[in-house]
Amino acid sequence: MQLLSVNVGRPQPNPWKRLAATGIDKRSVDGPVAVAAPGPKGTGAVGLAGDRVYDVKHHGGDDQAVYAYAREDLDRWEKELGRTLPNGSFGENLTTTGYDVNAALIGERWRVGGPTGPLLEVSCPRIPCATFAGWLDERGWMKRFTQAALPGPYLRVIEPGELAAGDAVRVVHRPEHDVTVELCFRAFTTDPDLLPRLLVADALPREDVASINRRLAKPRAQPQP
Repeated sequence: MQLLSVNVGRPQPNPWKRLAATGIDKRSVDGPVAVAAPGPKGTGAVGLAGDRVYDVKHHGGDDQAVYAYAREDLDRWEKELGRTLPNGSFGENLTTTGYDVNAALIGERWRVGGPTGPLLEVSCPRIPCATFAGWLDERGWMKRFTQAALPGPYLRVIEPGELAAGDAVRVVHRPEHDVTVELCFRAFTTDPDLLPRLLVADALPREDVASINRRLAKPRAQPQP
């Protein structure tokens, strides 16, 4: 795997959530960018220096410090949508190539660059929101993105460092379970019968585990005879 680009947000108005701004407009930057754990959600802080989020209730914090999306998946969407999608178009911090990021396991760890480069851990899939739909401006985008199940992963920063376009990315740890980013996304969205399988993934965010347990505890409606 390799980083094709490192992308940092430029604040834009956000009419889709009635917020003052959004950081979804990510643009590639030259040179190394410092990466560090941002701390708890609620401040707008994220992992990359110079970037931030503005919907602080739903985004940012340690479990959503860095967002990665594969160039191969952007290329697929380019063909389907009939439009150019530059690196960063989906609001991703890291545009990657050479690896199926949706097949990454929850808790998988990536070393970026050399031995002193940052160590990142796959934490959860990206769930589409109104800002993403408004930004892409494609009819039925939320449904199309959800059905494709190519969400890309959020990552935690386990060890800080610097990264830059062109850096190699090595998978240095894969946990002993089968919970991929794609499976987790489908469980959260289109196939709730998969939810019990997620609980073996210790690296899932605590708030996601709590949500899973709440959903599993609810009695299911019985089909009408």
